[in-house]
Amino acid sequence: MKKASKRKPEKTKTSILVIDDDEDIRKVLSKILKDNGYSVNSAETGGEALRKTEEKFYNLALIDIRLPDIDGVELLTKIKETKPKMRKIIITGYPTLKNAVEALNKGADAYIMKPLNMDKFLATIKEQLQKQKEEQEMTEKQLVQYIETKVKQIEQSPKSPEKIRKG
Repeated sequence: MKKASKRKPEKTKTSILVIDDDEDIRKVLSKILKDNGYSVNSAETGGEALRKTEEKFYNLALIDIRLPDIDGVELLTKIKETKPKMRKIIITGYPTLKNAVEALNKGADAYIMKPLNMDKFLATIKEQLQKQKEEQEMTEKQLVQYIETKVKQIEQSPKSPEKIRKG
């Protein structure tokens, strides 16, 4: 008779989608992120990225501002419409104040310039994931408060089943 496995359930890894048309950048970022404990997938084009975000939930997307089929800011807007909880970071080798302002106004959570400073890059990802976690916790607390308030309202209602039975 075999003994039951005492393995702890695996914690789901944070999932990141790297979107860049430069294969070398995709490979390097994917390796660095995997080495830091993240689950990573990549996309070469905006169209591929949109397909992947429909198939799987990603906690965070790293979006190059210049893609062959779509502008990174336009992709950012499309992802924001369908996946509002996903954190979105624009990465660019062509930094301008106009690009930065437009990206942030259209929903980018952060804006990083190439060449990447790896410490700052990883710190930005960690910070964005922490913000996502805090937003999720806040949403859960708000839901609990809403339910508790509704239960109290029902209990205090003159048409409450308990009051009807007693009356």
